[in-house]
Amino acid sequence: MTETVFTYAAPALKFGRGASAEIGHDLAGYGARRVLLVTDAGVAATGHPARIAEQVAAHGIAVTTYDGARVEPTDASLSDAIGFARDEGPFDAIVAVGGGSAIDTAKAVNLLTTNPGELMDYVNAPVGKARAPVAPLLPLVAVPTTTGTGSESTTICVLDVLSLKVKTGISHPALRPRLAVVDPALTATQPPMVTAAAGMDILCHALESYTARWFGDFDAKRPEQRVPYCGANPIADMWSERALSLLAGAFRAAVHDGGDEGAREQMAMAATFAGLGFGNAGVHVPHANAYPIAGRVRSFRPEGYPADEPIVPHGMAVSLTAPEAFRFTFDAAPERHLHAARLLEPDVTGSGPDVLPGVLARLMRDIGIPNGLAEVGYGAGDVDDLVAGSLQQQRLLATAPKPVTPEDLATVFQGSMEHW
Repeated sequence: MTETVFTYAAPALKFGRGASAEIGHDLAGYGARRVLLVTDAGVAATGHPARIAEQVAAHGIAVTTYDGARVEPTDASLSDAIGFARDEGPFDAIVAVGGGSAIDTAKAVNLLTTNPGELMDYVNAPVGKARAPVAPLLPLVAVPTTTGTGSESTTICVLDVLSLKVKTGISHPALRPRLAVVDPALTATQPPMVTAAAGMDILCHALESYTARWFGDFDAKRPEQRVPYCGANPIADMWSERALSLLAGAFRAAVHDGGDEGAREQMAMAATFAGLGFGNAGVHVPHANAYPIAGRVRSFRPEGYPADEPIVPHGMAVSLTAPEAFRFTFDAAPERHLHAARLLEPDVTGSGPDVLPGVLARLMRDIGIPNGLAEVGYGAGDVDDLVAGSLQQQRLLATAPKPVTPEDLATVFQGSMEHW
């Protein structure tokens, strides 16, 4: 039998300039008296976390700050944050201020300070044991300072497992924040390349969820088998389409003029909408490929990111194989791929598999994304290793609109060495 049910869930949302000044009021409503604020050093330097902590404290709530979250979290960095929280706790609630890395770190801290075991017990199979939490988590308030990851809306925590050189995640509905506070004013400090890379994450969230396998094409599930990623569905489609329309009008402007408040606000809204879509429908091939691209980086250091170690930022890693990935998935849903292309570039013409990849390549070139895998240090000799890493992301590949073989992935990686 085929599936007849889809699910939808989302955090409470507070959106708009000045929204981050109201977090103390919200936490008081949860009965919180001791709160852990999780951020990273770069965001801490902007002053946003300190200001939020001061405003929370004004409501009689004690705030302990952890500013050691790592950009692109690892099992080691998450373990450090968890250890800090265990030593300093207990807490009544957690506030995450930062990009997806800080929010994901807070999710892991929340999970491991309320539930038994260690990090790898909860990491997705086959890398970890995919254990489900047995105790309730604390209220988590997620306050994004970047426009991209959508982590404030989702049930996912992403991390690199250093010993395996693989990027994977933890996925469970309990990880979804209680409240997402999206204040576009906090994103004005994003450097241009961070805006570009994080924005490509928004774009791929929307495109992948919109082109994902339709929920009714999956085998029927029992209630206990339901997972957050249930496939494309009418509600997720609505969010994804609106996110694509917002990106069409704001993306280039936000990258080229960080002071464009209108573009910043539209990007923040696009990130939120895309998160509300993919957090339920799921993502597929570009995200599965992004994990080994980021996890096996050698020497690439993009402008605007910490220079102390090599990094392929998540959104950039996702984008690098997106044109070829959507060329591969085109025949599974041609009308969706073409509609998405027209939402992003209303004047685009054509009706074949090259239309959406062409739209993506032009956008990537315009906003300064590297011209393919070769520019971030990969070559033909790396394809087998990258394919092996992508194949570990079966939770994501299962959401693709057509079966994905190792040979298919190899073709996508080979075609992604250079885009223009």
